[in-house]
Amino acid sequence: MSQALGRVRQAAKGRKKERFTALLHHVDIDLLRLSFYALKRQAAPGVDGVTWQDYEADLENNLLDLHARVHRGAYRAQPSRRKYILKSDGRQRPLGIASVEDKILQRAVVAVLTSIYEEDFVGFSYGFRPKRGQHDALDALIVGIERKKVKWILDLDIRDFFGTISHDWLIRFLEHRIGDERILRLIRKWLKAGVLEDGVVTESEQGSPQGATISPLLANAYLHYVLDLWAQQWRQRHATGDMIIVRYADDCVLGFEHEAEAKRFLEDMRLRLAEFSLSLRPEKTKLIEFGRYAAERRQQRGQNKPETFTFLGFVLICGVSSQGRFRVRRKTRRDRMRGTLKRVKDELRQRMHQPIPDQGRWLGQVVRGFFAYHAVPTNSRALSAFRHHVSVLWKRALSRRSQRAHMTWERVLKLANDWLPQDRILHPWPNQRFDVKHPRWEPSASVAPARI
Repeated sequence: MSQALGRVRQAAKGRKKERFTALLHHVDIDLLRLSFYALKRQAAPGVDGVTWQDYEADLENNLLDLHARVHRGAYRAQPSRRKYILKSDGRQRPLGIASVEDKILQRAVVAVLTSIYEEDFVGFSYGFRPKRGQHDALDALIVGIERKKVKWILDLDIRDFFGTISHDWLIRFLEHRIGDERILRLIRKWLKAGVLEDGVVTESEQGSPQGATISPLLANAYLHYVLDLWAQQWRQRHATGDMIIVRYADDCVLGFEHEAEAKRFLEDMRLRLAEFSLSLRPEKTKLIEFGRYAAERRQQRGQNKPETFTFLGFVLICGVSSQGRFRVRRKTRRDRMRGTLKRVKDELRQRMHQPIPDQGRWLGQVVRGFFAYHAVPTNSRALSAFRHHVSVLWKRALSRRSQRAHMTWERVLKLANDWLPQDRILHPWPNQRFDVKHPRWEPSASVAPARI
């Protein structure tokens, strides 16, 4: 962060109700250049067909021209190019691919706005924020469940959140802190730019395109006012027992000590979201009994094991440690693993006749990438299963190279040992990492409510 943006952050920290009326001058040539080199080199081009390499060929002149157009008000946002990606549940997620120039400017504006909103966003918001990631959110959730008196879990799913954001409400929320009309005008241009699909440009009346660089920050700002601040007030006014909240973008999980409070929060939440053009998806929003004594209570009532819920790619399960203590177990979602293996299978068909070392290097990268996220404690079986299935797919691909090809398991296992990393846990236990990142020196404050 530059010294100028550092001063903006200090001002935002010290004066919580101040509106910043002069921000665009922070979007200078240096920030635009940094934003350009932060982009992915191999990203798909937007509607203009300009790639990262094309723009870099005459970078300084391009940035000077972009800077001049932005500051004299002549900049025009281009529509995003529509692309669909297949989700794990079989549905398609629409993505908007912006042009290189739009990405550069959006990233620069995000850097400016982040210096303000990072002082406003609450502790239990983890999505798309500096120095916070998915594992931080998982750690906070698990530590909260294990240390607080959580007996009920409320798993919320907002229906098509990015596609139903109200532009009017979003601008009104931003105006609480942003008084520079030039910045707000840029955001309006990006929201209204629309998408190009099958040669037809459709203007956007609501929503923020997934895939746009500005969208995560706008989504966090929207939910900050709609959900986060409201949930904090609700907890202070209505919760008589323990209550925890963890939100990652539009994925939100809450824990309650009392079932009645969880049900009341859910009903109040439906009404709150309806005021701001949002709604919950009934089939994916659920309240389940979960926690330290859930298995014992259900067994006494003659019921099955406690239900599970999913969060950020994992299934969370009520379990016990080797010492018999309650522990939240994590297991990779089956559909996520199946989807990754399907992509490996399809790619191996394309790489079937490549030299084995080339295939091995690529498969090693895939397995390492999977382990980098999923190699958490209590998930050893999923890691071992994933590595085994990759080896099976590799054996099939090598056996189909010709009619005479025959690949024995002994040789495949040797190849797997040569090229694929061994399955092992890479992440620490949630409480260890959480306590390091959020130390609490007071004996009575091992976990702060604002952090969970």
